[in-house]
Amino acid sequence: MTPSESKPILIIQTAFIGDTILASSFAKTIHDQYPDAPLHFFLRKGNESVIKGLPFVHKVWVWDKGEGKVRSLWRLIRELRLYEFRAVFNIHRHFNSGLITAFMKAKAKIGFKQNPLSFFYTHKVNHRIPHTVDGQSWHEVQRNLQLLQAFDGRFPMPFKLQEFRPVLPITIAHKDKVAEWKTKPFVVVAPASVWFTKQWEEASYTDLVKRLADNYQVLLIGGPGDKDLCQRVKGTTEAINLCGKLNLLESAALMEGAERVFVNDSGPLHLASAVNAKTTAFFCATIPQFGYGPLALGAVVLESPEKLDCRPCGLHGHTSCPKGHFKCAKNVTVEMALSTISRL
Repeated sequence: MTPSESKPILIIQTAFIGDTILASSFAKTIHDQYPDAPLHFFLRKGNESVIKGLPFVHKVWVWDKGEGKVRSLWRLIRELRLYEFRAVFNIHRHFNSGLITAFMKAKAKIGFKQNPLSFFYTHKVNHRIPHTVDGQSWHEVQRNLQLLQAFDGRFPMPFKLQEFRPVLPITIAHKDKVAEWKTKPFVVVAPASVWFTKQWEEASYTDLVKRLADNYQVLLIGGPGDKDLCQRVKGTTEAINLCGKLNLLESAALMEGAERVFVNDSGPLHLASAVNAKTTAFFCATIPQFGYGPLALGAVVLESPEKLDCRPCGLHGHTSCPKGHFKCAKNVTVEMALSTISRL
């Protein structure tokens, strides 16, 4: 091992949980390409559980904004400057991640042109949403891997996307925690989303659960704040509301082996991809061409069969439908969802 090969590599991703889950694939690919370089990962507090414990990640740096956003950031930058990195890969496009990159001691600093501090980078590529190549829409995983190709040119593009699904540090303990709910054929339903227009309608989820409960054990998942929604969706069925009872990795372990996982365009979708769960993904206000669709084999995307001039209405969704009709969700029927599961 030469001295340059032994220098660590830093990956920066300070976005939301779904972006961090997808970044795990990038981290694994970096490790596969440079197995002798200790891999460091910088992320925001709350997302560390999906990266800590991965065998190829040497150290996780957690930015806790609760300690004081600026003070915490500068403290971490000072600590990181004790290292000389072989390369810094910034896969986030906002100012703070660019600031971290700018201050790092590294001969190579690689990131996206859209970061306002990208003039500090030695290598940069364009991050386009949507990103279309030869008529095919690229996934975020592919956009991220452009950075590796820009750095050393050795990584072939394009490639088989399903070979680069995200990876999670799921343990036997996580699997044991959920084993009791997997004793008979089951489906997992994650009806919540931070953004209202990314969420299939509550009434549709309620009807879906009612129809599924005749043939399957239905398991509803989400955070503590989703408990009331899931209780309403559960209705009078024997579905089990697990909101707030499982952490992210336990939720992913639960999805593994499900007859089907029903999710919105949100974080649970990427958990399902990581465990290669058979996935039905509802895309309402957003579109899969943005690059955040399911990566599991056998995954199905459901969206409005009617072309809507107002769709997509934004990259991240809204708290209410800007047009007031919410056809992008209403046009996706329960029958369409039921048709994606084989036993019905």
